[in-house]
Amino acid sequence: MATIRVQTEAIDIGAETAALTAGRADIGGIGSFLGTVRDTAGGRKITAMSLEHYPGMTERSLAAIAAEAEARWPLLGCTLIHRVGRLLPGETIVLVLAASPHRHAALEATAFLIDFLKTKAPFWKKESFVEGDEEWVSARDADDSAAARWDIAAR
Repeated sequence: MATIRVQTEAIDIGAETAALTAGRADIGGIGSFLGTVRDTAGGRKITAMSLEHYPGMTERSLAAIAAEAEARWPLLGCTLIHRVGRLLPGETIVLVLAASPHRHAALEATAFLIDFLKTKAPFWKKESFVEGDEEWVSARDADDSAAARWDIAAR
């Protein structure tokens, strides 16, 4: 069963890991990815990143990819939490956790989940720079290439 949330609040990594593993002795490995706001983009200094989403659609999209990960690997649970709103450099944007009886499945599922989030989840990001201007973040070819290994790029 997946935990899916889109929120403005900070992510409590310890609490989320504890919730995923509570009462479980069958988990042999937990894969994790924690994404944070960088302080530079394209050589320019960032003061903040603003993230927007389409409520309802975003959660359904995240739930669909979590279900696919659960079908591909023997997962005992996963957590996908993505923040929206204005975030500062160093703040957490996203947390992905995948629990499995074996480390390999947990790590592969985690990579799959974050590759999908980077390419297909309906989030829009705008970077604010020290000069006072802002730019929407464009899709990156490297992210599409990473997702293509899972055969999800065409979705």
